[in-house]
Amino acid sequence: MIYTGNVIKYGDNVDTDVIIPARYLNSSDPKELAAHCMEDLDSTFSSRVEPGTIIAAGLNFGCGSSREHAPIAIKASGVSLVIAKSFARIFYRNAINIGLAIVECPEAAQAVSEGDRVEADMDRGIIRDLTTGQEFTAEPFPEFVQKIIENGGLIQSIANGEIK
Repeated sequence: MIYTGNVIKYGDNVDTDVIIPARYLNSSDPKELAAHCMEDLDSTFSSRVEPGTIIAAGLNFGCGSSREHAPIAIKASGVSLVIAKSFARIFYRNAINIGLAIVECPEAAQAVSEGDRVEADMDRGIIRDLTTGQEFTAEPFPEFVQKIIENGGLIQSIANGEIK
């Protein structure tokens, strides 16, 4: 799995309440959630995100509530991958469950800048900042995680008979 996109960068402790504000939780429509993704943190996000965008973030990305709406909003907005120094554990599991690719790589999350073009080969665990030429190593996705992401989430993977 290779992800290529321009970076939108955030700092530490980006919580689920700013990823998708609680006032929009009455909807489970991914397009509706995407329209409001990050709006309380970054009012320009929806106008800047494009298919393939990569979010780079600091420590504890996705902290706060355990709502699945947050990774759904990120994925539906067009983000292909989130690279962070660390993730809140429930967010991490929810992201994989809905098929959003996420990876912890503190060095890459720190070094890449807003607007950089990044390529991440998650089969090999290599992240390249194509803008600066820097290269970073991350833990490759295990095969079963690759399948979940490729299938669009855990439920679809089970329905396909690929995970039992």
